[in-house]
Amino acid sequence: MRGALESTLVKLSGHRPEWTTLGARQRASLLQACMAATLKVAPEWVRLVCLAKGIDPSSQQVGEAWLSGPMTTVRTLRITAESLLRDASPRPRAIRRRGDQVIATVTPQSRLENLSMGGLVGEVWLERGASPTQGGLYRDPDHPAAAGGLALVLGAGNVSAIAAKDIVYKLVADNEVVILKMHPVTSYLTSVFESAFAPLIDAGYLAICEGDAGVGEFLCGHDLVTSIHLTGSDRTFDAIVWGGSREEQDRRKAASDPLITKPVTAELGCVTPVLVVPGQWSDREVAYQAASVAGMVTHNASFNCTAAKAILTAAGWPQREQFRDALRQALRTAPPRQAYYPGAQARYKEFVDAYPAAEVLGARPDGVVPWTLLPDVAPARSEYALSHEAFCGVVADVAVPGTDAEDFLAVAVRCANEEIWGSLSCNVLVDPRTEERLGDSLENAIADLRYGGTAVNSWGSALFGLASTTWGAFPGNAVEQIGSGVGVVGNALFFDHPQKSVAYGAFMQWPKPPWWPIHRSLATLGERWAHFEARPTWAKLPGFAAAAVRG
Repeated sequence: MRGALESTLVKLSGHRPEWTTLGARQRASLLQACMAATLKVAPEWVRLVCLAKGIDPSSQQVGEAWLSGPMTTVRTLRITAESLLRDASPRPRAIRRRGDQVIATVTPQSRLENLSMGGLVGEVWLERGASPTQGGLYRDPDHPAAAGGLALVLGAGNVSAIAAKDIVYKLVADNEVVILKMHPVTSYLTSVFESAFAPLIDAGYLAICEGDAGVGEFLCGHDLVTSIHLTGSDRTFDAIVWGGSREEQDRRKAASDPLITKPVTAELGCVTPVLVVPGQWSDREVAYQAASVAGMVTHNASFNCTAAKAILTAAGWPQREQFRDALRQALRTAPPRQAYYPGAQARYKEFVDAYPAAEVLGARPDGVVPWTLLPDVAPARSEYALSHEAFCGVVADVAVPGTDAEDFLAVAVRCANEEIWGSLSCNVLVDPRTEERLGDSLENAIADLRYGGTAVNSWGSALFGLASTTWGAFPGNAVEQIGSGVGVVGNALFFDHPQKSVAYGAFMQWPKPPWWPIHRSLATLGERWAHFEARPTWAKLPGFAAAAVRG
């Protein structure tokens, strides 16, 4: 095994110089070829995901496999290729300034995209004081990434499009040839990835391998590997960078003596909060938002780093009990999901042991972690539910002081920043009447949230799927306390100095969002969306929209 890996690394390294001199248009052509190959293998991709995750192939949940696999991959490939064809500096839809911070609107880029995305708006916020420059790698011969490298991507085990997104970013934004090590949980997709990315593999710029932790350790430490990117947990990061045991990690951290000194970027999860801004909601609005939040919990059996894990409401909000009851009902009616990810049952036990009052709301057939609400969790870092990522179907109900929307935002933002673990993604729900009343206070709160992605009246996973926005932890995590990680992927418009991304949706979106726990046409929508993203045209829109409306 190690001999074969050694040979693979030598061959990849030999193609480094060629890759670094390959022009943007040639790179775009390779990505477009991968897009066509992805569509060709997409039905098999979806079939294997459904088999592995226990999804009934005749159910609407098949659409989830389409959306979180081939569709997101196709969109990432297309938008990145289009950006490369625009000299890696495509014009954003709009640029505005907020003090010393530049904010670029990157989605939608056209009327067609506006309709297909249901009016979702995506922004990239740049580092304070930074200019909105793009594609520096493709213009500056002295750019830090100009020399290229060989990147090891340690793939994710939960969402199949993550590894694809990571590959594309490392190739075209970091200028590196790539070896992808498939996660053991998703190694069943190795042949699918080899088919989807055959144009890059055949050209010598990408290789794919499988293996256990020993293979990962060998690759991480290999001299030909110049950088590492991983999706996983902070514990995995520490094991790679600081050593396999807690004692070794503590010793090395104290001595500032990491085991791995090459650059390591990572996306490492989050206890994702949902800030429910108090307002006067109609019964229909309460039911809608409860169903939307339930979908944020139940999607992909809750094995998402963006899964809603802490629902923050104002203790004095008159509709708090109504909203909690509606959320309970939405979770009760959500279909049970197989707990396919290793360790889920043990993690679930830890949470219900910590919270004896936990409310089991979903069915619990064999192999299922039931949807479970942890009521009345205090807004404090000492709470187990706010300091540990569940990665199973539990969600904490957190009351923060306040009744007024503006006061709630001030307290809730501080709680999200300081009391809840992680800085990857968060969500804010605010009705349009309260939003108008808040004025600048809402954007001030969004600016103050130290998260790599904030979704307003949407879900943070949308920022992952857009590709035009960035995806990664809020900047500033130290390698000794890595939190949700460091670095970004996505960023298909190649901004040189991104800080975070923000998405804005309609408070009452129609058609219903694809993450809702019950969607009557998701299977058709997922497949049509994948083909639409490969080549968006007005002729395809009616069929795509019809599937969305029937949901």
